[in-house]
Order: sequence, then structure tokens, then C-alpha cells
Amino acid sequence: MFQKILIANRGEIAMRVLRACRELGVRTVAVHSEADAGALHVRFADEAVCIGPAPSAKSYLNVAAIISAAEITGVDAIHPGYGFLSENADFAAVVARCGLTFIGPPAEAMRTWGDKLRGREAARRHGLPLLPGSERLESAEHAIAEAERIGFPVILKARGGGGGRGMRIVREASEVARAFDSATAEAGSAFSNPELYLERFVERPKHIEFQALADRHGQVWTLGERECSLQRRHQKLVEEAPSPSLSEERRSQMGEVIRRALRATGYESLGTLEFLMDERGELYFLEMNTRVQVEHPVTEMTTGVDLVVEQIRVASGARLELPDTRPWKFRGHSIECRILAEDPVSFAPWPGRITEYHPPGGAGVRVDSGVYGGWTVPKDYDSLLAKVVVHAPGREQALGRMRRALDELIIGGIRTNVPFQRRLLDDPEVCEGTMTTRTVERVVRELREGA
Repeated sequence: MFQKILIANRGEIAMRVLRACRELGVRTVAVHSEADAGALHVRFADEAVCIGPAPSAKSYLNVAAIISAAEITGVDAIHPGYGFLSENADFAAVVARCGLTFIGPPAEAMRTWGDKLRGREAARRHGLPLLPGSERLESAEHAIAEAERIGFPVILKARGGGGGRGMRIVREASEVARAFDSATAEAGSAFSNPELYLERFVERPKHIEFQALADRHGQVWTLGERECSLQRRHQKLVEEAPSPSLSEERRSQMGEVIRRALRATGYESLGTLEFLMDERGELYFLEMNTRVQVEHPVTEMTTGVDLVVEQIRVASGARLELPDTRPWKFRGHSIECRILAEDPVSFAPWPGRITEYHPPGGAGVRVDSGVYGGWTVPKDYDSLLAKVVVHAPGREQALGRMRRALDELIIGGIRTNVPFQRRLLDDPEVCEGTMTTRTVERVVRELREGA
């Protein structure tokens, strides 16, 4: 096992990794920007190094500064968390060349699965179902030709990233050129890669993802799926496990296909394979995230596996000793709500000083957070403050427990999306488990029309 790990991230995920390291008896180094000097992960780590001013490009995305911090503190490994450099294959390669361990898949595996087009090709080669789509688009004219071949509506997607950036829905040929130009510009700015491709657009899909874990000894597990359909502008708000839309038979079938694909490509570490489910219940591979996911706690709660601890153990070369269940047997039901520093009506970011912080508690409630009373939420980063996670014997009980937990949560001094999350949990589609990726959009519209 490693002696010391540098955590190249901030907020709740930095605290999550720090806790896993503590349980493994590993010392930690926090890196932070000037804006995060008083952050919780900085206060709890064994050592801390400032790596630059507030802008991410000068701190959390500053590879040279992070490597320098690793060298001066004598760490064995670097954990990237999620976001920032977590899926940057070049960063993983630099870490390895410096004689350190990157806690994640090897750089070449990240290039295979992390690149959207190479990932689609790997999925096709190994039997994962795909939506009709294109290769890299050379021009707006090429995009029009491919869209007409696939059939409208289509969606333009950035090859280099996700999260809704560089994505445009196109319903007719006259819209393609303008959408192509704007998506190219946005993708280039967000990911330093302006390349796009097309896929057939599904109007009212569900978003379902499968959690995988593989060690370097050829063992691969799939730990069930998560339902992530409740999204706003392609950003997830609520996740749960298991999905109310998936049968045991389908779960088992998909698990076998995923295991074969990852084993054939020599993948190791955590990975999440994301799928769309169309109106007929068919699943289609979207992409693979080669890192720990924000929503990993719901899988931990329903499987009993500490994913971050096992991710670290895989990186250290350990042979994992987990039950070989096919599919994994879920223990009850878990739901996660992302708590954001934003206005619950306009969704505008709302940084500022937290005057009071009281997390919920009680049976079956977990809070992953990087905040405390008196801390000032910076304006420079993602608005995620905390994740409230509940576990209960069944879905209905889990929904009731989450409502109670959100009612207990107190964050004073700033605005948060808790009122919106509370409204979402009472929506009929959510209660019945029939939500799609369009549900949040409808709820927002109803709230605004009601106002």
C-alpha cells in the first residue's frame, strides 16, 4: 500500500478520498488554490500545498504545479477525484513518467474509452449496443450529410468532453450549419478539442449507467446500475440505485457484456459505462467515464463495497477479494441528491459565506460534504456543496427518508437548490419511477408558469 497520496482535487470529493486514505492508514497531501486556503480538505489533510491563484487553469489544472507539489512532499501516488484532470490521459502519462502512480486506469485505457469516438468503436467491437452515429465530422456540410443519413432529429456532441458542453440538438437540415459552428466553438473552449460527431437523438430517454471495477489481475466486476435520468442541462441532480426501470434479467445480460468488453481491453480501476434507454426499453451505449463518479455513494450503499478504497487498492497492485456475484445482489435502495449553491428558481450560482451548517442525520442517512459553517463558497468553481445520500429497504421508504433528510438540512447565508430538490421528490413521475431526462425540464416549466 502507498505511504502518501496527493489529492489533486477540492470540495467533497477531496474529503471523500481523504477519508478512504485515513482508513487505509495512508498519509495525505491536499493541494489548493489561494481561494481554497481555508477549505475543509486543506484543514484535514496531513500536509497542504498552495498551487496557484483561484482560476482552475492556474491551479487545479496546472499540471506542473501539481507534479511539483507531489515531488516536494514525497508522495507515492496521485488521486485525481472527478473533473479537473481526472480523465486527462496526458496527465496520467506524466504522473507515470515521474515515477508516481496515477490512481485510475492506465493512460492508454483512458485514451481508448475516454475518447468518445474511440470508446464507441471499442463498444461496437465488443458487442455493446450503439445508437446510429457518425465518425468525426470534417465540416458543416459533412454534418448535414451524416444527419440526413442517420435521420432527424440528431444531436451534435463534443469528442473531447461532456456535461452538456459542445452539444446541440438539431431537428432539420437548415439548423445544422449554425449548430455545428456554435458547438465547435464551445467544445474548443471547454475541452481544447473542437471535434464533433453525431448521434441519433432520443426524445424522452432514461439515463442509466453501470458501475464497473477491475483489477490488474484480470478480475472484473459490475456492481449494478444507477438511474440518473433527473438532469438539468445534462447535469445530474438526483441519482438512485437500483434503477426502477431495469429487470434482473437485463441487469445480468448487460453485466456480462460489460465484463467481457473491459476484460478484452485490459481495463483496470473504476469505470462507469453510460447508456440511454429509449421509449421501447432498449439500451444504447453513450460513453465511458474512466474515473470515480459523483454519484458513486448510491452504489456503495446498495452493494456494501467502498469504491474509493478499492480503487486505491487496485492502483497499489492488490488482487481484490470481492464476491463474484452475477449480477450483484442489491441490498435495499439508495438515493442521492446533489446540493448546489444556486438560486432554486433561477438556478443562478450563489457563492458567499455560509453562516450556519447543519447536516441531516439519523438511520440510513449519509452526507458527503466539503463545507462548514463560516466558510465562504468561492465563485470560481462548480456549485456542488454536498451530497445527501439515503438508504432504505425499498424505493418508497428511500424517497420518504430523503424528504425527511432534506427537511433537516440547514445551510444559512446563501441560497441552495434544496427547495427545488424537495419539489422534485414529490413529482408523480419521480414517485412512480417513470421519470426521463425531460422530467426536470417539465418541472421547471410548471414552477415558472405557476409563479
